[in-house]
Amino acid sequence: MRVAVVTVGDELLSGDTVDTNASWLCDRLDERGVSVERITTVPDRVADIARVVNEYRAEYDAVVVTGGVGPTHDDVTMEGVATAFGREVVHSEAAEEWLTDHGDYAAADLTEGTTHLPTGARLLPNPEGVAPGAALDRVYVLPGVPDEMKAMFEGIIEEFEGDRTHVEVVRTAEPESALIDRIEAVREEFDVTVGSYPGDDVRLKLTAADPETASAAAAWLRQRVDPA
Repeated sequence: MRVAVVTVGDELLSGDTVDTNASWLCDRLDERGVSVERITTVPDRVADIARVVNEYRAEYDAVVVTGGVGPTHDDVTMEGVATAFGREVVHSEAAEEWLTDHGDYAAADLTEGTTHLPTGARLLPNPEGVAPGAALDRVYVLPGVPDEMKAMFEGIIEEFEGDRTHVEVVRTAEPESALIDRIEAVREEFDVTVGSYPGDDVRLKLTAADPETASAAAAWLRQRVDPA
């Protein structure tokens, strides 16, 4: 399964807010064997949201959009997603019912626009907040508040599935440029992909389709590099 992640918000592009949602989503999706192939951040602008969602929904198996969900002036994500499908944003009876049943809200207490979703969208309840999410033809719209986004995603996580992989990590004190020959050799010897990530030491991430191959490749490589 191939997925694109779209994060929405002027505050992300200005640096006022650090985008932790994308990294968390990628981690959870990777655990399920799902391949995240795009992470794109767009401003709070309907046309930009619609253009990116429209492009990605045609290319990927699913699109996860976070941020810009709610009734405030800069919450335009629902409108952007609706525009991508050529639909309108309308009041959702299901959203209103869920909020009144689970949030102790009366309809009159809700800010105008809180329960508005794209026409035909499936309601995604928000167990940690007020603004609901939506799913429309494999496009999932989640809040930007991290706790709300995480709780909502856990409610739909079973809809994301891919080929599970197995990972082993080898750390070495050698510089990354000195490891090219060993990286090439382990890839020839075993059916693994290798990621190389420098820092205080170099972290070599070996990924395989089964745990035995990953373990054997890691053992082979540890014998041939200087340990960290």
